[in-house]
Amino acid sequence: MVLKTYFFDTYALIEVIKGSKNYREFSTFTSMVITKLQLMELYYSVLCESGKERADFYYDFFSPSSIVIKDETIKNAMLFRSQHKKRRLSYVDCLGYIFALEKGIPFLTGDKEFEQFPNVCFVK
Repeated sequence: MVLKTYFFDTYALIEVIKGSKNYREFSTFTSMVITKLQLMELYYSVLCESGKERADFYYDFFSPSSIVIKDETIKNAMLFRSQHKKRRLSYVDCLGYIFALEKGIPFLTGDKEFEQFPNVCFVK
């Protein structure tokens, strides 16, 4: 079986953890790519909702999927964000989106602000 690779934004990670039916297909036979910034957002979200023990668990569980972002990608992401100021996109989401775009892997999200962009797998 061939694994399909996606860049998971924090929204997607949370939906996978919650067991959302719309994200079940992405829980198996999928190769996940994230950054430490998605882990940071996830950790904070789970920490506030479920406590430190559970936040530590998910941070450690998803950590092997995290990659390092190059400086040029950071610059491109902030350029993209500046070009779409009116949408009020988050820094972290812009970074993930541009990385995914550069690597040619779908950006998996449920964030409506990204729904119309190319290379987005929008799942609500």
